[in-house]
Amino acid sequence: MGSASHQFLVSSGGFMFLSLIIALSLLPQPAQAITRHYEFNIKMQKVTRLCHTKSIVTVNGKFPGPSVVAREGDRLVIKVKNNVSNNITIHWHGIRQLRSGWADGPAYVTQCPIQTGHTYVYNFTVVGQRGTLWWHAHISWLRSTLYGPLVILPKANVPYPFLKPYKEVPIIFGEWFNADTEAIISQALQTGGGPNVSDAYTINGLPGPLYNCSAKDTFKLRVKPGKTYLLRLINAALNDELFFSIANHTLTVVDADAVYVKPFETDTILLAPGQTSNVLLKTKPNYPGATFLMTARPYVTGQGTFDNSTVAAILEYESPFLHSVASMKKLPLYRSILPPLNDTSFATKFAKKLRSLDSREYPANVPQKVDKQFLFTVGLGTSPCGQNNTCQGPNGSRFAASVSNISFVQSTTALLQAHYTGQSSGVYSPDFPFSPKNWFNYTGNPPNNTIVANGTKLMVLPYNSSVELVMQDTSILGAESHPLHLHGFNFFVVGLGFGNYNPNTDPQKFNLVDPVERNTVGVPSGGWVAIRFLADNPGVWFMHCHLEVHTSWGLKMAWLVLDGNLPNQKLLPPPSDLPKC
Repeated sequence: MGSASHQFLVSSGGFMFLSLIIALSLLPQPAQAITRHYEFNIKMQKVTRLCHTKSIVTVNGKFPGPSVVAREGDRLVIKVKNNVSNNITIHWHGIRQLRSGWADGPAYVTQCPIQTGHTYVYNFTVVGQRGTLWWHAHISWLRSTLYGPLVILPKANVPYPFLKPYKEVPIIFGEWFNADTEAIISQALQTGGGPNVSDAYTINGLPGPLYNCSAKDTFKLRVKPGKTYLLRLINAALNDELFFSIANHTLTVVDADAVYVKPFETDTILLAPGQTSNVLLKTKPNYPGATFLMTARPYVTGQGTFDNSTVAAILEYESPFLHSVASMKKLPLYRSILPPLNDTSFATKFAKKLRSLDSREYPANVPQKVDKQFLFTVGLGTSPCGQNNTCQGPNGSRFAASVSNISFVQSTTALLQAHYTGQSSGVYSPDFPFSPKNWFNYTGNPPNNTIVANGTKLMVLPYNSSVELVMQDTSILGAESHPLHLHGFNFFVVGLGFGNYNPNTDPQKFNLVDPVERNTVGVPSGGWVAIRFLADNPGVWFMHCHLEVHTSWGLKMAWLVLDGNLPNQKLLPPPSDLPKC
């Protein structure tokens, strides 16, 4: 599907691999932007990993799903037909969706879900973006299997601001659960306890040789000596930030969340769920007579249980001498060394290395003055269990999570529709707090009362407001890193620190010259992060933790950006096939 050509890899297990070395030379070179059509048939497919076979929700029977490829300026028309019993929505993670919020995808925020037997066409234009993004289901935990790469190439004849790679390879990290993820989260929400963790991490859908019954399900990247490969890294894991490294090789980071950065070298990459990065892999000049593991494992800051395992793929050099699989197996295998599981020091240093390219062609347009300043707390909490019941959360309560102590209650109708039709009464209230109601020592000893409030509250912004938002982690139920994703915008990460944010001294250290621009940022464990963005996109825009368990517990909210005065500053009308609740 689609007019972009793909070159497919085949793994050692014989699985057709979706994601695909994109051969730039095979792509058409249109003189202007074009419309690219894709069809997503949502269907059940039997898949076996770790000797467990289960029926999973897929796009076109593929796991992971197909790559969507476009050029900057292209229009994408993606027809989604739901052939499964679950309600479905698809989110195009990181796409700005300028005035096209109806195509953004989060269930009950910008649309009602696509019900069984129904179809919805996502129709949007890629404006001013190029790099690696991704698409995924945005309802319940269905994104555990419904995800794939979204590759935006530069406009025709526009070069990368770095050496043109020999080949490009998407590397998408995921999590495999032997059990049904919908049953897992359903049970957790029923009992109030923490959900069961995954059984493996995956690289391009394959767990690799370090797990039992998995050697045949290993992704192999075959390379030639003396070449430069562009790896398009995507963390599609449900609940885990991941370290990634290739044994005996250095990587050069050239982009984060589809925005060019000042290139820097590193042995290890850290990606939170939702984040993407393009890195250059320069292969050794001569055949090394060895193979190399590419491994990923979690960065862990919270106190809950987690999947403490390692996924591995294999980097294999094309040999001028060896041609049989048996002889390749006899080669020495080098293993990469990853940071300790809780290495917050590495996480902080890595975050601070990321700087916008800020060139003439790709400037960093950081808002220098701000109209609106907000401080939101993010963290965990509890909810009462209910009369005469004992739940499996802390002290017999239920686990909850919140932004500014408000655990977001999902509406039963789409918020964007309620706003657009002027029927918001009883659906949401436009009074999300500018700062916490009750101040306390956020990162010190937690308060005795950990109960969160509940509500469907939106923060309203006039069109074109310059916004500064500080997100402060709390130590309630333990400090933890929270990757926050904002729909509809990129933002600049102007500052981060540990302890409680100090509004008098911390802004003096903000980087307003070349801060990294992205769509998902980790709020440091026991610390804070400051972002700035321009509210130039009318609509209702979801903001949530990309650890799916925290989203399920309520760590989410939404922004309502009002229309501007001019015709091109207003939300477009909804499409005629917009699903109904």
